[in-house]
Amino acid sequence: MIPLSAENRESAGVAAGDEVDVDIEPDTEPREVTVPPDFTEALDRNADARRYFNGLSYSNKRRYVLSIEGAKTAETRERRIAKAVSELLEQHS
Repeated sequence: MIPLSAENRESAGVAAGDEVDVDIEPDTEPREVTVPPDFTEALDRNADARRYFNGLSYSNKRRYVLSIEGAKTAETRERRIAKAVSELLEQHS
């Protein structure tokens, strides 16, 4: 069994529980997260946070970036950046 989102099932024209044949190929391309400039600046001001962030997996880096990019106001974005840096420092310790 391979989980598939409702959006992808709909695009493929299949329903939950349908049996289908699929070909699976490994994705060997490197995954890179585009870090927003304001978050990059905050990381650059703190070497420990930067170092820890750089060591995270693609998924964990993406989690931080998506949270920041999802902010609806500049104030929320700033708070989320500060929180991310703080969390990265806590994890580093």
